[in-house]
Amino acid sequence: MLKTLICIFVGGGLGSVARYAVQLLVHERITAYSFPWATLSVNIAGSFLIGLFYALSSRSGLTDEMRLFLTAGLCGGFTTFSTFSNDNLAMLRQGDVATCMLYIIISVIAGISACFIGGWICDIIRISE
Repeated sequence: MLKTLICIFVGGGLGSVARYAVQLLVHERITAYSFPWATLSVNIAGSFLIGLFYALSSRSGLTDEMRLFLTAGLCGGFTTFSTFSNDNLAMLRQGDVATCMLYIIISVIAGISACFIGGWICDIIRISE
């Protein structure tokens, strides 16, 4: 059990650092903060990765520790529902209801689609083997 917890802990730390790096890259180097592009990006990318990792783990015989490192740890630390919630609350407080609703719709539809595509790509790779 301790080994599993350490794997999740290390993965979570790496995912959190990666999320912060994306935040800096997007909002300080690419575009000023006018819409939560960084949070949207990490949540969609994380959804894709978790779909891919779960599909790979069911087919490749990853250890439980590696699966949890990649999913609960890395993807859990990388994605951020709390920031998503705070971004939406800030938009609502500013009276920007339309942008808030658009952000919610895009996040949910794109996130679920990305997770599906991650698993689907794993199926494609398996078919071509």
